[in-house]
Amino acid sequence: MAEFVKLSPGELKALRTVDECLMSYNIEMAEVTGGTFWKAYTPGQIAGTEAFPPMASMADFGKSMQVYPPADLYNEKLRALARQFGPVWVRVSGTWASKTYYDFDGAAGGKAPAGYQNVLTKQQWIGVLDFVKAVDGKLMISVANCEGLHKAHEPWNPSQAAQIFALSKEYGVPVLAAEFMNEPNMLSYSGAAPGYTADDYARDQDLFCAWVRANYPECLLVGPSNTCDTSMGPGKEGQEVHGSGLASIMGNVATVEQLMDPTREKLDVYSYHYYNGISERMASIMPDMHWDVSAATTEAYLAVAGATARGNAPARDKYCPGAPMWVTESGDAGGGGDTWASTYLDVLRTLNELGEFATITDGVIFHNTLTASDYAFLDRITHDPRPNYFAVLLWNRLMGTTVYDAGQPIREGAHVFAHSRRDGKAGACYLIINNSTTDATTVELPVDAVRYTLSADSLRSPVMKLNGRALVLQGESTLPDLSGQVQRAGTLALAPATATFLVV
Repeated sequence: MAEFVKLSPGELKALRTVDECLMSYNIEMAEVTGGTFWKAYTPGQIAGTEAFPPMASMADFGKSMQVYPPADLYNEKLRALARQFGPVWVRVSGTWASKTYYDFDGAAGGKAPAGYQNVLTKQQWIGVLDFVKAVDGKLMISVANCEGLHKAHEPWNPSQAAQIFALSKEYGVPVLAAEFMNEPNMLSYSGAAPGYTADDYARDQDLFCAWVRANYPECLLVGPSNTCDTSMGPGKEGQEVHGSGLASIMGNVATVEQLMDPTREKLDVYSYHYYNGISERMASIMPDMHWDVSAATTEAYLAVAGATARGNAPARDKYCPGAPMWVTESGDAGGGGDTWASTYLDVLRTLNELGEFATITDGVIFHNTLTASDYAFLDRITHDPRPNYFAVLLWNRLMGTTVYDAGQPIREGAHVFAHSRRDGKAGACYLIINNSTTDATTVELPVDAVRYTLSADSLRSPVMKLNGRALVLQGESTLPDLSGQVQRAGTLALAPATATFLVV
């Protein structure tokens, strides 16, 4: 059904002020050291013309992965495009980080000691620090916590963490936020020693927090970085739908309560991971947690991000009262993203997540990732921007940090969000997502505005358009024209499957 939206910018009421780094991103430790990550989809799979081969069981998991060399964080195109976002948090973590040995003196000679999986050299870490400097970023990490550092029954010790914290601070890029461990609810599956329990984690997180506060009091303590496997909200056909979901097939996993109830050291920020279900790679073994492409614009699908934030709020209030919530991993789907993650189809989900999250809480969303896998902002090899890159770039340039009650209920065809203007001028910036694929939405605009409408020739197009202009780089790394167009006061029609910013 076609929707009608009446905008009343003079009546907007402020809800909260959000972090200017709301949109941030991950660089996986596996990218820094080189290592195993998700295999790229083929052009046919991205276009939806080639089926993805199903997994028969978890024994086939390795077929979806491949080994990559270390990323070149000095690449000028990569830096130039990342710099366009403005201030961001850069999180270097992942399961790989829990099993990484910091060989900053070169004594290991590139070989991981027993109990570790991989090696991080001093020069590789300096490459990360130089990148963070170059993009005006703030650094967040997680640290080693594996059998090479200590057995499950032995307390964690700071012998490794002390090295990476010290080198970062000495180099002028201090660690300003840290999670002890990535996805600890998966216990040993996330890199900890065999037999690691939730009580072991609580003991070790307390030791880590106390050590950080004693030595690096400027560093925010963030956690628990869980994978949101508890049911979080309405799903397809009235069923409940999960967040990332991978932990649910691992067997020995822990709840947030089991991880956090025994702790004594309080965290500064509550964190969780959110994905809109499971990708096609794993759909055959987790069918209830995968969304078919036909559902990718539906109300049920788009509702998951907000439902997950609301579902985590009670745990935040219990363990970190008054603290912001950070989504320290977010993306289209767990398991490296769906085949459409790199296309225009994922833009509506991404912008809706930013808009709805900001109405619920203050915090930061770390998109996974900057340039690894199909859900990344940039192509791994060419670093060419994908549609989501331009979508969040426009968000960062247009949507300010004051969040308003837009005065419109969320419904198909009218997901309406309102913020202050990022340029600091009086007025507001609206984001209106028409997620209907059949009907236009009519908007009554009481004053002149500058309009930025995102669309594509097809939902699975790898190229997005702004006011009808294709968004592709000009030359090696020059951005296309991202200017808006004047929209006179009156009524305007927003085409199906579009997202429109209106700056008033």
